[in-house]
Amino acid sequence: MALIERDLNGKADLHTHTTSSDGLQRPSDNVAVAKARGLAAIAITDHDTVDGIEEAMEAGERLGIAVVPGVEISTVAEGIDIHILGYYMDWRSAEWRRKLERLLTLREQRNDMIIARLNELGIAITLGEVEEEAKSQGKDSGSLGRPHIAAVLVKRGFVGSMQEAFDRYLGQDGAAYANPPRLHPFEALEWIREAGGTSVIAHPGLYGNDELVQAIVARGAQGIEVYHSDHDEAAEARYLKIAQDHGLIVTGGSDFHGERQGVVFHGEIGSRTVDAAVLEQLDPARRNNK
Repeated sequence: MALIERDLNGKADLHTHTTSSDGLQRPSDNVAVAKARGLAAIAITDHDTVDGIEEAMEAGERLGIAVVPGVEISTVAEGIDIHILGYYMDWRSAEWRRKLERLLTLREQRNDMIIARLNELGIAITLGEVEEEAKSQGKDSGSLGRPHIAAVLVKRGFVGSMQEAFDRYLGQDGAAYANPPRLHPFEALEWIREAGGTSVIAHPGLYGNDELVQAIVARGAQGIEVYHSDHDEAAEARYLKIAQDHGLIVTGGSDFHGERQGVVFHGEIGSRTVDAAVLEQLDPARRNNK
C-alpha cells in the first residue's frame, strides 16, 4: 500500500521502536522528533506488533513527514535470535494481525520462562511487576520484552544498570536466558511476502554468523540493514558488499528505543540514516510503478 506522496529528498531513519513494544516514546513522539531533526521519513518497526503505526501515520500527516509502516519480527535459527524487518506490508489485514498474535503468544511464553528462571535463582519478581513497570513507561498495548524485565531488576536493586541485567541474566549468555522454539527467519520472509511487503535483515552484525545471513539472503530477503547503531565501519563495508553483490536494498536506522538511566538504546533518532529515496525501493507500490 502506498503512502501519500512526500518529498523524498532528505534522510530516513528506518528502524525505531515505541511504547507499542519496548520503546519509551509514543509513536507520535518518534515522528515529532524525526521532524524536528530534519528527517524526511521515519519507520515505526516495533517488535512483533503494528499497534503503533496508526498513531504514527496520523502524526506524519499532521507534521508533513513520511511514515513508513513496519515491523521487526523475532525469529530463531541455529539457536540465534534473528530479526527480520518488514516494510509496507498490509498491516491492517486481519490475517497479518492473526499471525502477529501468534508471535506475541510466543513472547509471553518466553517472558514466563525467563521469570521462572530468575525465581529459581532467588530473584523473586513477578510478571505482574513487569506489566506494571511497562505501564509506568507509557505502554498501553503491544508486546512485553526483556527491557521491561531488566527495568524491574534495576528498580528492585538486583542489578545496578540495564546493561548489567542483560550481561548477568537476560542476554544470550545470561543465567536466566530463555529461547523457546519460535518462527524461523525463512518463515518470516514468507509472511512478509504474502502480506505484500518488503523484507530486510535487521542488524546482521549482531548475529556473529555471516553464513546464516547469506542463507537468509539466498532464501529471498530483499534488503540488508547495512547502517545500524551497533555496526562499526568494517561491518558496514562488509554488509554493503553483500547487498551490492546480490542486488539488495540497502537500509539503515538507529534502532531507537529511548533513554534508560541516561543511556540511549541503541541510538538517537536520526543517528543512523539512509537517503529517503530508498522508500521508492521499499514500497512495492512505488517500485512496481517505476
